[in-house]
Amino acid sequence: MFTISGLHTHYGLSHIIQGVDIEARPGEVVGIFGRNGVGKTTILKTVAGWVRPTSGDITLDGVSLAGLSPDRVAHRGVGFVPEDRRIFPGLTVEENIQLGLLQRRGRSRAEERVAVDGVFARFPRLAERRRQLGTTLSGGEQQMLAMARAMVGAPTLLLVDEPTEGLAPMIVEQIFAIIREAKAAGTIVLLVEQNVHGALAVADRYYAIERGRVILSGDTRDEAGRAELLGAIAV
Repeated sequence: MFTISGLHTHYGLSHIIQGVDIEARPGEVVGIFGRNGVGKTTILKTVAGWVRPTSGDITLDGVSLAGLSPDRVAHRGVGFVPEDRRIFPGLTVEENIQLGLLQRRGRSRAEERVAVDGVFARFPRLAERRRQLGTTLSGGEQQMLAMARAMVGAPTLLLVDEPTEGLAPMIVEQIFAIIREAKAAGTIVLLVEQNVHGALAVADRYYAIERGRVILSGDTRDEAGRAELLGAIAV
């Protein structure tokens, strides 16, 4: 179980997140929607430890993550795919993926090799380019690399920020297919996505954010609720 309870986050004097509550269960994709600048990315960064919360709590399997450093959050089983992808310059595709192994401690070299081979089997395009520098890939390929790096550590919770922005429709569908696979494997996925219609097709539940607060939440199977969501965020 993953929970955010009464979360407040500031950037200096700016009160960005104002008392947000979110919960998610294993095998659920939870969509977080809203206009630009309402705090969606800040929620993910706060969970990931990139931004320190002012107050409130964040728990995964009953363990508090609030205020932990990014490396300690990752070691607790949290993978993060940031909006800007953060592909490391000077490193090959394979070396970028291997960095994701740092999420999980205590695995043998053989187990790590199996994990990397499994990712390459799921991302054949990356396997073909494994010796190529990650920053020389196309935008869609870099997005897949960022996803692969987060998933090689077998995260319990996967945070995904705007994964389809600016990508071709074929790549967009591949990204959503990857999210479905993570869901089927029992991973909790928190998804921030401007392509609301596409995201609702993979999400189980949703939260709408406005000015740092949750203004709507519900089940994606509820047609009336979906219509209210779309109206609230003016899609």
